[in-house]
Amino acid sequence: MKPVTTIGLFAVALSAVFTGGAAAGKAVGPIGEPVSDHSGGPGASHGGSDHAASGGTGHAQPGATSPSDRLPGGLMVSAAGYTLQLDADRVTASPTARLSFTVLRPDGSPLRDYTPAHGKDLHLIVVRRDLSGYQHLHPVRDRAGRWTSPVNLAVPGTYRVFADFVPAAGDPVTLGADLAVPGDYQPSALPPVTDTATVGDYTVQLSGRLTPGQESPVVLAVLQGGRPVKDLEPYLGAYGHLVALRAGDLAYLHVHPGGHPGNGATMPGPRVDFTAAVPSGGAYRLYFDFKHEGVVRTAEFTVRADAAGESATAGGTDRPGATRTPSTGVSPAPSSPSAATGHDAAPHTH
Repeated sequence: MKPVTTIGLFAVALSAVFTGGAAAGKAVGPIGEPVSDHSGGPGASHGGSDHAASGGTGHAQPGATSPSDRLPGGLMVSAAGYTLQLDADRVTASPTARLSFTVLRPDGSPLRDYTPAHGKDLHLIVVRRDLSGYQHLHPVRDRAGRWTSPVNLAVPGTYRVFADFVPAAGDPVTLGADLAVPGDYQPSALPPVTDTATVGDYTVQLSGRLTPGQESPVVLAVLQGGRPVKDLEPYLGAYGHLVALRAGDLAYLHVHPGGHPGNGATMPGPRVDFTAAVPSGGAYRLYFDFKHEGVVRTAEFTVRADAAGESATAGGTDRPGATRTPSTGVSPAPSSPSAATGHDAAPHTH
C-alpha cells in the first residue's frame, strides 16, 4: 500500500474513533455533572426567605447549564463572580479571636452594596470541619467593605467559614473558605442519630424524613422543663432558623420555614415547621436556632437522608413510613425523622 493511501486510511479511522467517543461521552454526560436537577423546587432561602439562588447557593435556577450552578452552597471560595477573601487563613487559638474578611466583586473590588436578607446584609457561619463548634454570627462592615466579627476559636482545628449574602445587583450567594487554628487537634466523632436535643433546660424534638431530591417536611418542637414553649420570639424573620451541613464536604444547604410571624397563621411555638431539600443521601448535621426569653440557643441534630421507602430514623429502628408522635402532643410531620443530639450553646450576640 502506498504511503499516502496508508495515511489517508489512518485519518479516516482516527476520525471514526473520535466521533464515536464524542457520541458515547454525550450519552453518558460530563463526569461529575448531576444526571438530573435535585433542587426540589423554587430557590430556597437563608432562614426562610423565598428568593432564587445563583451559583454557589445550593439551588439550581431553571435553565442553568453550568455544573457549578448545581453545586450546593459553600463548597467554593468563588462563585457567581464573587470571592471570599479572608484577611488571614491561620489564626491563633482563642475564645475571643477576631475574624476579618472581604467579599470581592467580579472586578476584584470590595463588594459594598448588599440586599438585606432577614435584616442582615451578610450571615456568617463558622464551624469546625468535624461539624462541631457551630457559630452563627453577624459581622460588622466598614466603609471600605471589610467585615469583622468576634469568634470563638478556642479549640484548635480546621474551621469552615461560610459567607451567606445577597449582592444588590445579583442573586443569593454562599461562599466557603477554610481557616486553620494551629494546635493539638482531636477531631470529634459525628454524634449518633437520635430525635431529641437538649439545650440547657430546653428539649427540642425533631420529626420528619429527608429524602434526596425531594422537598421534605421537617418539624422541630421546643419544650422548656417538659412543657411546650408557646411564646417563641421572632428571629431572623421566623420563629426559628435552620442550617444543614452535609457530613464529608460540609455542603451548605438552605432550609425554608413553613411560615412567618405576623402572617395570621404561624403560631409562636411549640412547633416550628421547615421544608428541606437535600441533594444526596448520607449524613447531615442540622443546627436549629431559636429565640426565647431574649436568648438565641442552638439545638443540633445528626440526621440521615435515605432513598424513599428506606428508614432514616434513629438507628434505623422505626419502620419505613412510620410516624413519630412527640410526647408534647405536637402534631408530627407526615413521616418520622432522623434526628440527632444537640448541645447547649452560648447565647448568640445577634
